[in-house]
Amino acid sequence: MKTRAVIMAGGEGSRLSVLTVKRTKPAVPFAGKYRIIDFTLSNCTNSGIFDVMILAQYRPHSLIEHIGAGGPWDLNRDFTGGVRMYTPFKARTSGDWYVGNADAVQQNFAFIKRGSPDLVLILSGDHIYTMDYDTMITFHMDQHADLTIATIRVPMEEASRFGILSIDKKYRVTGFVEKPKKPSSNLINMGVYLFNRELLDRVLWEDHLREDSSHDFGKDILPRLVKNKTRVFAFPYTGYWMDVGTVLSYWQAHMDLLSPDPRLKLYDRSWIIHTRTEERAPVRFPENASIYASMISDGCYIQEGARVESSVLSPGVIVRPGAVVRESIVLTDSVIESGAVVERAILDKGVHVGANARIGGGIADPNILLALVGKNSVVPSSMVVEPGATVGTDVVETDYSGPVVKSGETIETKRQPYEI
Repeated sequence: MKTRAVIMAGGEGSRLSVLTVKRTKPAVPFAGKYRIIDFTLSNCTNSGIFDVMILAQYRPHSLIEHIGAGGPWDLNRDFTGGVRMYTPFKARTSGDWYVGNADAVQQNFAFIKRGSPDLVLILSGDHIYTMDYDTMITFHMDQHADLTIATIRVPMEEASRFGILSIDKKYRVTGFVEKPKKPSSNLINMGVYLFNRELLDRVLWEDHLREDSSHDFGKDILPRLVKNKTRVFAFPYTGYWMDVGTVLSYWQAHMDLLSPDPRLKLYDRSWIIHTRTEERAPVRFPENASIYASMISDGCYIQEGARVESSVLSPGVIVRPGAVVRESIVLTDSVIESGAVVERAILDKGVHVGANARIGGGIADPNILLALVGKNSVVPSSMVVEPGATVGTDVVETDYSGPVVKSGETIETKRQPYEI
């Protein structure tokens, strides 16, 4: 059976705040050296799927640069598939910005059906997990399914954020409700769909013609298929999975990686997470620097007397003497000057934290809000950015109105921001 993977990578990801001001959600850095989309792409190649399409829309520049010709994932190939990226286009008779995820697939279906794949695997580009799609394909074939949906169980208090499935003893889906206020179970839709191509072609066109549809798989396509008694089955997934769609879930996924026995096995050589890497020098820290329960990427320099605790540092981060970083995520080439303290915060790329500044805090309170600093911004010396405060992108010292950015407050630049 010939399978073509289609990765949905067009989300604006506004709930990730400053992290998606200049990039689409799948391009957001994760776990030091990776991007979020690396996990879905690596799942494809590790599962033996080398025919991959990526549907992008919102600010795709970082994503396009990262994917390139697909070399890091062994997808720089032509005759046997490879990776191709598609963005919205305006044709003579149709085409425009994507209205929903089903509409994105429908607009590109002429490309999807080239070469007549038997199966179409539709994936989200903004989830963190490791999954063998070949096992799901085998399940699909064994069940003689028309559509298979990957499912996982989550804590009941989180279930209302997702589509909820009801199944019988043979895993056939008997009911589907998108994001109910009072879910009947905790079996949720992971956003991983395996369609027989003929069925997908038909249901997308039918949905396209419906004026009352929001053209979304979860809201429209899946409930109708289940109601019409289509052979829809639920594939049970039991590994680690995280939808990093919010700032808190993004931070929590990083903290999960720092646990003594993390469920997401980044160091499993049988399931490598591939990415595009930079040539950086090895990590450097002197004997009197302190690092505890952290992930430190290439090119980082933790200087004399600095402390890094339960944090993830991307390539090229510099922590000056006496500075402290706790339970935080610090992205590429950020600099934290002497005496500064960063606690429960997320700093985007190229942030400069001045001497003796304080960002975030409240390490003893598990419900404390996170502090955020956007890409290429400056936090002046001795400035206080309270928990729950946000510093936008490209902010400089003259953009601040006082010595404290209070919780709930957002500081934006008064200048024309850089677009890179």
